[in-house]
Amino acid sequence: MSWIVLVISGVLEAVWATALGRSEGFSKLGPTVVFGVGLIGSMAGLAWAMRELPTGTAYAVWVGIGASLTVVWGMATGAEPASIVRLLLVAGIVGCVIGLKLTT
Repeated sequence: MSWIVLVISGVLEAVWATALGRSEGFSKLGPTVVFGVGLIGSMAGLAWAMRELPTGTAYAVWVGIGASLTVVWGMATGAEPASIVRLLLVAGIVGCVIGLKLTT
């Protein structure tokens, strides 16, 4: 169950990171609210998962999921440039996260 919560928390990290960028310094209400809710949910889930998972592994997986999804979302929406090299680098992050899960 901790792994499921951790994955959901990683997804929420991507949500709050994206919302933070769109909030324009917290001047837009909608993205600011999404940021706050996503941040609280993400941190709460990470904290809950870390009760059973090693801190380093849980944090690395959480960051890896959030960072990968944020970059992929940016490329998919056109907010960031997409290239084969960038996709391969994101795949490397995902591969390392999976490796951490398999060796825990």
